[in-house]
Amino acid sequence: MISDDIFKRRRNHNNTPKPALLIITNYVVCSVLFSLDNKINWFFGLTIILLAVYNYFNIRRNHEDYNKVNIIAYVISLLGLVAFYFLVRKGL
Repeated sequence: MISDDIFKRRRNHNNTPKPALLIITNYVVCSVLFSLDNKINWFFGLTIILLAVYNYFNIRRNHEDYNKVNIIAYVISLLGLVAFYFLVRKGL
């Protein structure tokens, strides 16, 4: 017979940590937004605000996954998003 442990592990089989998924989501959303148009309009601002709310609730819901290393990586990724914004606007 198959043990019950196999079925219990199957639920979390993707092995991607929640902080990494949050960073990937931030970069995907921001890269789509930055490539839309050269001027900042209300849609851009609304989407950034909604992304910030999503980040807040995601971190709050998964606070046990965020240790010191993950928080440092998250802050560095936010700084990378700011640099990415200026590089895209500059045309590089």
